[in-house]
Amino acid sequence: MTRKDSNRSVSQIKTMMAEDGEFLRPMVRAVVQEFLEAEMAQAVGAEKGERVEGRLSYRSGYYTRSLVTRVGKLELRVPQDRNGRFSTEIFERYQRSEKALVAALTQMYIQGVSTRKVKAISEELCGQSFSASAISEINKKLDAELGRFARRELESEYPYLIIDARYEKLRENGVIRSRAVLVAIGIDWEGRRQVLGVEMANRESSTSWKEFLLGLKRRGLRGIVFAVSDDHPGLKRAIIEVLPEAYWQRCYVHFLRNALDYLPRKVADDCLIELRWLYDRRNAEEARRDLAAWLLRWQEKYPRLCTWVEENIEETLTFYRLPREHHKHLKSTNMLERLNQEIKRRTHVIRIFPNEESALRLIRALAVEIHEDWIEAHRYLNMEMLREQRKQLQLLEAA
Repeated sequence: MTRKDSNRSVSQIKTMMAEDGEFLRPMVRAVVQEFLEAEMAQAVGAEKGERVEGRLSYRSGYYTRSLVTRVGKLELRVPQDRNGRFSTEIFERYQRSEKALVAALTQMYIQGVSTRKVKAISEELCGQSFSASAISEINKKLDAELGRFARRELESEYPYLIIDARYEKLRENGVIRSRAVLVAIGIDWEGRRQVLGVEMANRESSTSWKEFLLGLKRRGLRGIVFAVSDDHPGLKRAIIEVLPEAYWQRCYVHFLRNALDYLPRKVADDCLIELRWLYDRRNAEEARRDLAAWLLRWQEKYPRLCTWVEENIEETLTFYRLPREHHKHLKSTNMLERLNQEIKRRTHVIRIFPNEESALRLIRALAVEIHEDWIEAHRYLNMEMLREQRKQLQLLEAA
């Protein structure tokens, strides 16, 4: 049997659907239709009109279904087969964030929080209007699904943990406030990334971070070898208390940004560039040797900076305890920053959420999509290197 593969991946389709106005509706419809046909060919074991032995089922016409996307409402012809084997994930799985976006925007309109501009945005993005009852039904199904994701048992061990927070604006009792969105990413022993938790808190306090991490532990978080975050004092304290077994790495990118506070506003020399180079060394010994040379070179010109760096830089060198191949991935929170940027790109459309529930709904829906992309993708890290390193350390300790 010759099999005609779709030349569009699921991720490409999702990207096209996420672009605001970059693709015309007919083009998106053609690609999604192509994907449905490829799925059907795989389900029945034959292309349309192809005669082969051992096929699993036969086609049985089409039914029409609408798919609401950011480029408007798509009318699709969904193939079906005689035995009912064929089912597609594209409607439910890849519309979660769209449903959440629709729900949040429409809630703003229904509750009178926004102006006519919000209604215009929602119609432009969604291609149709939604009744309050329709939104309620969407929310009910979506919240149940996202709740299961948020409460799921963490069955694997996660030697690497990356933690960070961002802020969203929402309306509370008629007042606009900022709320912290706490996010944790784990890398398991297969080297795959997973979104472990997404929660909202009034602010980044030691108590809120501690409750967040304890919640992850109640769900089964264990086996943490190495945790990465910025140097927020509440988060740092919570990691020490809840995850005492883990090495803590202060994100070096945040560290370099903090260093700007100890320099004059306009600095044109190579001071920070040379400091940045310390994080590309092969091991901690080389980094500390070059740090000593850096301090000698800049001590006289920037004494405040050098004193601050000397007192704090050791927290940013913890990643040198890991296999060298893992250094560039674990010396910062950049992995989580990219996830936060994707969330910001979508929440920016709303700007101010009508309530905490709508904000958490959209953010979790986006997190689930990213989480599932990571699960399906090739492994992010080769964890055999960490296994071998830890095995050698255990042998040395036993000797």
